[in-house]
Amino acid sequence: MQSTVTTSITFQGTGLHSGKPATLTIRPAATDHGIWFCRTDAKRQEAMIPALWSVVEQTALCTRLVNDAGVSVSTVEHVMAALAGCGIHNALIEIDGPEVPILDGSAAPFVRGILDAGVQPQFGDIYAIEILKPVSVTRGEARAELAPSSELRIDFHIDFADAAIGVQDKGLNMANGSFVRELCDSRTFCRKADVDMMRANGLALGGTLENAVVVDGAEILSPGGLRHKDEAVRHKMLDALGDLYLAGKPIIGRYTGIRAGHALTNQLLRTLFDTPDAYRVVRCDPLMAARLPGVGVHQGEIPVTA
Repeated sequence: MQSTVTTSITFQGTGLHSGKPATLTIRPAATDHGIWFCRTDAKRQEAMIPALWSVVEQTALCTRLVNDAGVSVSTVEHVMAALAGCGIHNALIEIDGPEVPILDGSAAPFVRGILDAGVQPQFGDIYAIEILKPVSVTRGEARAELAPSSELRIDFHIDFADAAIGVQDKGLNMANGSFVRELCDSRTFCRKADVDMMRANGLALGGTLENAVVVDGAEILSPGGLRHKDEAVRHKMLDALGDLYLAGKPIIGRYTGIRAGHALTNQLLRTLFDTPDAYRVVRCDPLMAARLPGVGVHQGEIPVTA
């Protein structure tokens, strides 16, 4: 069965890059509706933006969706990860500005809101994208790959010169609520030098030490330190789940990211859909559906640090 949220949930905050305030509301949607954004401050005929890989505008810092009218919404990856990780297939996301609120820099506030409101089962088959053969993309030292697997698995490797991050590796089977337990509270991270440069160029205007992990060499500048010793790689996995959900359906396959980011994951989806023999759309039987992210999750699985 498909799922939507039981009731509407509203979040308020500022955008990480724009610094502009926004109100975002996740509303229930009908079976087979999928995930759509609606810019309530735009003209009605131009307001709707599908949460799909094909409308992603290439950016290095976040994932931005742009419809045919040029109306956009950016930094969608955390709310998309929350929807994927909670098993939400249908939702209308209304927002009155150009950027999703960053909140605490993780997906945990969205997850908590969804699980507090409740997940509503819907009578409708779940279709998934099953990976049949490996596809990969490379950009310099960065690489992203999708390969066959019986469930969605994410493996990630990062390597930063800053001693506070360094080399980190992590892999997870995303079934059985592992996103909520292991990844959802991990915050976006950046180096102080990058923050200074971005602000000089009019970016990261909504960033603070409270909604991002900021490092400077071996020092962690954010109050309270890390939520996880390997919080950085966990957040990269969170981002990857959100970006992969822009496939329009859950993916059954193994994603491997090596120094990958938003743009490379989107390029991977474009390569996948340009390779017809690399995937197929399947109707999930009960066993397949039980292995998708979000099945059976509950509030008690949200980390207490979130």
